[in-house]
Amino acid sequence: MTLSNELWAANQDLAQACLEHPFVQGIADGTLEQTKFAYYVGQDAFFLEAFARAYSIAAAKAPDWVGFTTFHHLAAGVLEELRLHESYALRWGVNLQSVEPGTATRRYTDFLLATAWGGDVGVTAAAMSPCMSLYAFLGEQLASNGIPNHQYADWISTYSSQDFQPLSQQLASLVDNYATANTLVCSTYRYAMFCERDFFQAAWLL
Repeated sequence: MTLSNELWAANQDLAQACLEHPFVQGIADGTLEQTKFAYYVGQDAFFLEAFARAYSIAAAKAPDWVGFTTFHHLAAGVLEELRLHESYALRWGVNLQSVEPGTATRRYTDFLLATAWGGDVGVTAAAMSPCMSLYAFLGEQLASNGIPNHQYADWISTYSSQDFQPLSQQLASLVDNYATANTLVCSTYRYAMFCERDFFQAAWLL
Protein backbone atom coordinates (compact mmCIF):
# COMPACT_ATOMS: atom_id res chain seq x y z
CA MET A 1 0.00 0.00 0.00
CA THR A 2 1.29 3.48 -0.88
CA LEU A 3 1.88 6.09 1.82
CA SER A 4 -1.00 8.24 0.54
CA ASN A 5 -3.35 5.25 0.77
CA GLU A 6 -2.09 4.43 4.26
CA LEU A 7 -2.69 8.00 5.42
CA TRP A 8 -6.17 8.06 3.90
CA ALA A 9 -7.04 4.71 5.48
CA ALA A 10 -5.74 5.83 8.88
CA ASN A 11 -8.09 8.83 8.79
CA GLN A 12 -11.29 7.17 7.64
CA ASP A 13 -12.93 8.11 10.93
CA LEU A 14 -12.60 11.79 10.05
CA ALA A 15 -13.57 11.26 6.42
CA GLN A 16 -16.76 9.53 7.56
CA ALA A 17 -17.39 12.26 10.14
CA CYS A 18 -17.25 14.82 7.32
CA LEU A 19 -19.55 12.76 5.09
CA GLU A 20 -22.08 12.34 7.90
CA HIS A 21 -21.83 15.96 9.03
CA PRO A 22 -25.20 17.74 8.79
CA PHE A 23 -23.66 20.45 6.60
CA VAL A 24 -22.55 17.91 3.99
CA GLN A 25 -25.77 15.93 4.30
CA GLY A 26 -27.65 19.19 3.76
CA ILE A 27 -25.76 19.62 0.49
CA ALA A 28 -26.53 16.00 -0.37
CA ASP A 29 -30.30 16.37 -0.10
CA GLY A 30 -30.56 20.07 -0.94
CA THR A 31 -31.95 21.10 2.46
CA LEU A 32 -28.96 23.11 3.69
CA GLU A 33 -29.91 26.68 4.59
CA GLN A 34 -28.79 29.09 1.90
CA THR A 35 -27.19 31.44 4.44
CA LYS A 36 -24.94 28.62 5.66
CA PHE A 37 -23.90 27.71 2.13
CA ALA A 38 -23.29 31.37 1.24
CA TYR A 39 -21.01 31.72 4.27
CA TYR A 40 -19.18 28.54 3.28
CA VAL A 41 -18.65 29.81 -0.29
CA GLY A 42 -16.97 32.96 0.97
CA GLN A 43 -14.82 31.11 3.47
CA ASP A 44 -13.84 28.47 0.92
CA ALA A 45 -12.81 31.11 -1.59
CA PHE A 46 -10.49 32.64 1.04
CA PHE A 47 -9.15 29.16 1.81
CA LEU A 48 -8.56 28.32 -1.87
CA GLU A 49 -6.44 31.44 -2.36
CA ALA A 50 -4.16 30.22 0.43
CA PHE A 51 -4.26 26.71 -1.03
CA ALA A 52 -3.07 28.03 -4.40
CA ARG A 53 -0.26 29.94 -2.71
CA ALA A 54 0.82 26.82 -0.82
CA TYR A 55 0.99 24.94 -4.13
CA SER A 56 3.17 27.69 -5.58
CA ILE A 57 5.53 27.64 -2.59
CA ALA A 58 5.80 23.86 -2.84
CA ALA A 59 6.51 24.12 -6.56
CA ALA A 60 9.42 26.46 -5.89
CA LYS A 61 10.83 23.97 -3.39
CA ALA A 62 10.29 20.87 -5.54
CA PRO A 63 13.58 19.02 -6.06
CA ASP A 64 12.83 17.99 -9.63
CA TRP A 65 11.02 19.24 -12.72
CA VAL A 66 8.21 16.68 -12.47
CA GLY A 67 7.31 17.92 -9.00
CA PHE A 68 7.60 21.55 -10.07
CA THR A 69 5.25 21.13 -13.03
CA THR A 70 2.78 18.95 -11.10
CA PHE A 71 2.44 21.45 -8.27
CA HIS A 72 1.87 24.24 -10.79
CA HIS A 73 -0.71 22.16 -12.64
CA LEU A 74 -2.56 21.60 -9.38
CA ALA A 75 -2.42 25.33 -8.61
CA ALA A 76 -4.09 25.96 -11.98
CA GLY A 77 -6.84 23.56 -10.91
CA VAL A 78 -7.45 25.66 -7.81
CA LEU A 79 -7.77 28.77 -9.97
CA GLU A 80 -10.46 26.97 -11.96
CA GLU A 81 -12.21 26.08 -8.71
CA LEU A 82 -12.06 29.74 -7.66
CA ARG A 83 -13.82 30.71 -10.89
CA LEU A 84 -16.61 28.33 -9.93
CA HIS A 85 -16.82 30.06 -6.54
CA GLU A 86 -17.17 33.40 -8.30
CA SER A 87 -20.27 32.11 -10.07
CA TYR A 88 -21.57 30.73 -6.78
CA ALA A 89 -20.92 34.08 -5.14
CA LEU A 90 -22.98 35.91 -7.76
CA ARG A 91 -25.84 33.45 -7.32
CA TRP A 92 -25.81 33.58 -3.51
CA GLY A 93 -25.05 37.29 -3.15
CA VAL A 94 -21.60 36.89 -1.62
CA ASN A 95 -19.03 39.65 -2.05
CA LEU A 96 -15.77 37.70 -2.17
CA GLN A 97 -13.76 40.91 -1.86
CA SER A 98 -15.16 41.62 1.60
CA VAL A 99 -14.91 38.13 3.10
CA GLU A 100 -13.50 38.08 6.61
CA PRO A 101 -12.02 34.67 7.43
CA GLY A 102 -13.57 32.92 10.40
CA THR A 103 -11.51 31.28 13.13
CA ALA A 104 -11.66 27.80 11.58
CA THR A 105 -10.73 29.19 8.16
CA ARG A 106 -7.79 31.19 9.51
CA ARG A 107 -6.56 28.24 11.55
CA TYR A 108 -6.53 26.08 8.43
CA THR A 109 -4.91 28.61 6.09
CA ASP A 110 -2.29 29.65 8.63
CA PHE A 111 -1.40 26.00 9.13
CA LEU A 112 -1.11 25.35 5.38
CA LEU A 113 1.03 28.39 4.65
CA ALA A 114 3.27 27.87 7.68
CA THR A 115 3.80 24.27 6.58
CA ALA A 116 4.53 25.30 3.00
CA TRP A 117 7.05 27.96 4.03
CA GLY A 118 8.68 26.03 6.85
CA GLY A 119 8.39 22.40 5.81
CA ASP A 120 9.75 20.32 2.99
CA VAL A 121 7.76 19.38 -0.10
CA GLY A 122 6.69 16.02 1.29
CA VAL A 123 5.21 17.48 4.47
CA THR A 124 3.48 20.20 2.46
CA ALA A 125 1.93 17.62 0.16
CA ALA A 126 0.75 15.71 3.24
CA ALA A 127 -0.86 18.88 4.59
CA MET A 128 -2.68 19.58 1.32
CA SER A 129 -3.68 16.09 0.26
CA PRO A 130 -6.55 15.62 2.78
CA CYS A 131 -8.54 18.47 1.23
CA MET A 132 -8.37 17.00 -2.27
CA SER A 133 -8.87 13.39 -1.21
CA LEU A 134 -11.78 14.31 1.03
CA TYR A 135 -13.62 16.37 -1.58
CA ALA A 136 -13.11 13.65 -4.18
CA PHE A 137 -14.54 11.18 -1.67
CA LEU A 138 -17.48 13.40 -0.78
CA GLY A 139 -18.26 14.10 -4.42
CA GLU A 140 -18.15 10.41 -5.29
CA GLN A 141 -20.36 9.45 -2.33
CA LEU A 142 -22.93 12.18 -2.90
CA ALA A 143 -23.15 11.35 -6.61
CA SER A 144 -23.29 7.58 -6.10
CA ASN A 145 -26.98 7.49 -7.04
CA GLY A 146 -26.68 10.13 -9.73
CA ILE A 147 -26.48 13.93 -9.56
CA PRO A 148 -29.58 15.18 -7.74
CA ASN A 149 -31.77 17.94 -9.08
CA HIS A 150 -31.60 20.65 -6.43
CA GLN A 151 -29.83 23.92 -5.62
CA TYR A 152 -26.52 22.28 -4.66
CA ALA A 153 -26.29 19.94 -7.64
CA ASP A 154 -23.41 21.95 -9.15
CA TRP A 155 -21.30 21.41 -6.01
CA ILE A 156 -21.82 17.66 -6.16
CA SER A 157 -21.21 17.61 -9.91
CA THR A 158 -17.92 19.51 -9.55
CA TYR A 159 -16.35 17.26 -6.95
CA SER A 160 -17.54 14.02 -8.51
CA SER A 161 -16.41 15.02 -12.00
CA GLN A 162 -13.80 13.36 -14.14
CA ASP A 163 -11.90 16.65 -14.02
CA PHE A 164 -11.57 16.83 -10.25
CA GLN A 165 -10.88 13.22 -9.32
CA PRO A 166 -7.50 13.04 -11.17
CA LEU A 167 -6.29 16.20 -9.38
CA SER A 168 -6.73 14.40 -6.06
CA GLN A 169 -4.75 11.45 -7.42
CA GLN A 170 -1.95 13.71 -8.65
CA LEU A 171 -1.55 15.28 -5.22
CA ALA A 172 -1.57 11.84 -3.61
CA SER A 173 1.25 10.85 -5.97
CA LEU A 174 3.28 13.83 -4.72
CA VAL A 175 2.83 12.54 -1.17
CA ASP A 176 4.12 9.15 -2.33
CA ASN A 177 7.06 10.68 -4.20
CA TYR A 178 8.28 13.15 -1.58
CA ALA A 179 6.91 12.32 1.88
CA THR A 180 8.31 9.85 4.38
CA ALA A 181 6.19 7.70 6.68
CA ASN A 182 7.07 9.41 9.95
CA THR A 183 5.29 10.99 12.90
CA LEU A 184 5.40 14.51 11.45
CA VAL A 185 3.81 13.49 8.15
CA CYS A 186 1.13 11.42 9.88
CA SER A 187 0.25 14.15 12.38
CA THR A 188 0.27 16.83 9.67
CA TYR A 189 -2.15 14.84 7.52
CA ARG A 190 -4.47 14.17 10.46
CA TYR A 191 -4.44 17.80 11.59
CA ALA A 192 -5.55 18.84 8.09
CA MET A 193 -8.41 16.34 8.29
CA PHE A 194 -9.50 17.87 11.61
CA CYS A 195 -9.37 21.29 9.93
CA GLU A 196 -11.67 20.01 7.19
CA ARG A 197 -14.21 18.78 9.72
CA ASP A 198 -14.02 22.04 11.67
CA PHE A 199 -14.49 24.00 8.45
CA PHE A 200 -17.87 22.34 7.86
CA GLN A 201 -18.78 22.71 11.52
CA ALA A 202 -18.10 26.45 11.48
CA ALA A 203 -20.42 26.94 8.49
CA TRP A 204 -23.07 24.72 10.06
CA LEU A 205 -23.06 26.67 13.34
CA LEU A 206 -23.49 30.02 11.58
